[in-house]
Amino acid sequence: MVWATAALVAVYMGVILYFVVQGARRTKSMADYALGSVTFSPWFVGLSLAAASTSAATFIINPGFISLYGWSAFLAFAVFLPLGKYLSLILMTKRFRKQGMSAGALSMGQWIGNRYDSKGFALFFAVLSLLLITFKVLICVGMTKVLSQALNIGEIPALAGIVLFVFGYMMFGGANSMVYTNTIQAFLKLTVAVILIGSGYQYLSAGLDGFWQQIAAIDPLLTASTNPSSPLFRDYFEIIFCPFIVGIAIVCQPHIITKSLLLKKESDVNKYLLAGITAEIVFFSVVFAGFYARLAFPDLNAGGTALKMDGIIPAYVVREFTIWTALIIIIGLLSSGLATLEGLIQSLSTTITTDIIGVFFSKKTSENEESRQKRLIFFNKMVIVVLALATFLLARDQLLHPKLSVGIFAQLGVYAFFSTAFVPVSFGIFFKETPRAAVVTAAVVAVTVHFGTYFGGISPYLQGAVRNPAVAATYAILSSVSVGLLLHFLLKKSKS
Repeated sequence: MVWATAALVAVYMGVILYFVVQGARRTKSMADYALGSVTFSPWFVGLSLAAASTSAATFIINPGFISLYGWSAFLAFAVFLPLGKYLSLILMTKRFRKQGMSAGALSMGQWIGNRYDSKGFALFFAVLSLLLITFKVLICVGMTKVLSQALNIGEIPALAGIVLFVFGYMMFGGANSMVYTNTIQAFLKLTVAVILIGSGYQYLSAGLDGFWQQIAAIDPLLTASTNPSSPLFRDYFEIIFCPFIVGIAIVCQPHIITKSLLLKKESDVNKYLLAGITAEIVFFSVVFAGFYARLAFPDLNAGGTALKMDGIIPAYVVREFTIWTALIIIIGLLSSGLATLEGLIQSLSTTITTDIIGVFFSKKTSENEESRQKRLIFFNKMVIVVLALATFLLARDQLLHPKLSVGIFAQLGVYAFFSTAFVPVSFGIFFKETPRAAVVTAAVVAVTVHFGTYFGGISPYLQGAVRNPAVAATYAILSSVSVGLLLHFLLKKSKS
């Protein structure tokens, strides 16, 4: 198993590097790195969207929540959050793309800065985007859990190898290679999704009623629509309302909403959305495998060792499948992480390079454009090196000192970012003109409310050792939208 896994991983790495080399040859500027210089099929870009926006969390981490907390967690992660996300994608994509293409934006921060004619506001979001490092940490931890078990090596060496490889090749390829690697990863993920969803057929042999009886025999709360004993799925506010609101706003992340900028024609948008959403429906369904894993490990022990939540699915794969099926799943699980990690590295490094470094290191008077682009690409590579080091150190800490799940750590940072971005992006899309003061104030309110309520323990949902970041994000989004709308209409009225 170990040698077969090592050989297959080596082949997989070789395929990725091939596309990276091809993409690097076409990358001559930061615009090429961010948006690509090739015309991509909308179907490929749609699959790239699905691959990049459903990560190791969906395939490795979130099924662990279902194993621990049951049907209530499934409703939150596989039904109501995706519904909000699909609605938001359909409503926002065309308008965002149209405005982004006309303004020549390379990043979400640039889009916001151009939309509100404020370099300071763009810089604010560029700095805030550093919170997305928490998502990189989640992905690296999830991939480490899979690879360390499959290769029978320590978690820290596995983590080091993942960080060196992925961050290393992302210094060169960018969008020109990422669409192709994401598409390969999407097909691998679809294959693995089908395998995992169908892997519990033996538990379903007695029908759905028999299946739920087996789950209820372990713990009746696993089959209930609410789980009062859990820290995250206690009632319908946490299970339905918060995930739906989070799903609507989750689109406002650089590696998701800016994906539409890769499309060269307006007529491609519907094909892009159809491909992306269809694939995502399959991907989100994978969390159902968490039930199978709980039946396989009813006491959450494997070989006499207690399973941590983030290790449940990797242990299930290694135990339940034949060597060849397990190999396919392992590569698919690694792909689930790589696809999103690539998008995050590309979007975050682009943001830091163009919106932070580009501001403080403006074009030299004697420098031609070609030299400037070479300088920016060099800075971009150095940014990726720093991001790699930060990700490794934070992921190492999460592996050595976990608190329930790395998912909580990642949600705290990522939810803060898109909660803050929601009003600037949505107002910029749906309002022809909106006062800058309204969206700036709304953004400040969002980040303040998110962290203030979470760390301040405001409301019963945000007390105890494990707190629900989705609740803090919901408070932040609703507060931000309320303040933004109030100031929008008041300031517009005062001008008239």
